[in-house]
Amino acid sequence: MQKKDALATVPLFRGLSDNQLGLMAEAFPRRYYKPSEILFSEGEPASGFYILLSGRLKIYKLSLEGKEQILHIIEPGEPFAEVALFSETKFPAYAEAIEKSEVIFLSRNAFRQLIGNDPSIAMNMLAILSQRLKYFTRLIEDLSLKEVPQRFAAYLLFLAHREGSDHVSLGISKGQLASLLGTIPETLSRIITKMSGKGLIEVQGRKVSILDPTNIELLANGKHTF
Repeated sequence: MQKKDALATVPLFRGLSDNQLGLMAEAFPRRYYKPSEILFSEGEPASGFYILLSGRLKIYKLSLEGKEQILHIIEPGEPFAEVALFSETKFPAYAEAIEKSEVIFLSRNAFRQLIGNDPSIAMNMLAILSQRLKYFTRLIEDLSLKEVPQRFAAYLLFLAHREGSDHVSLGISKGQLASLLGTIPETLSRIITKMSGKGLIEVQGRKVSILDPTNIELLANGKHTF
């Protein structure tokens, strides 16, 4: 895919003309990362933000003991590290490629100039940040108030809503999913086995079919005995 065509699929740039996309394609550098390669580390100076064009990334924090807590899985088209746009600051977390990935990097100054030329981009960014805030609010609520089966059920519903189907792809390993849900792989495996046995889901590799959406939703809301 040509860089301009890739930019056209990014929600942030919705509404821009072919000419504008072409100029941006020339102005913003592409960067490529291999699986397990670090894009940036917590505490590093942040001079701009990124947009994932292809591949998959994880954003995560590390505890003092080295335990990883995944905060977000970045899918193609998503911006990340937007905090750099609003203050002279440092990256608040780590970003690592899960698979071979391609990103574009937008410096703070370049993006501000872009907004000056087309203010509609600022509105697109506000919409994206609003969705991201809702996601992290739900994540905090899930990790602090819900048990692991509820978190997993809620995550399946999130994927089903995003993909528009009850047949979803996890896209990440069981270990990474466990980290995202704030548990360990062994516990997650037991939960998946039990949910499969109850006829709630069917699992084939990283593909999950939600067989009983009603009870999955009840479980996610703590109204189903598990």
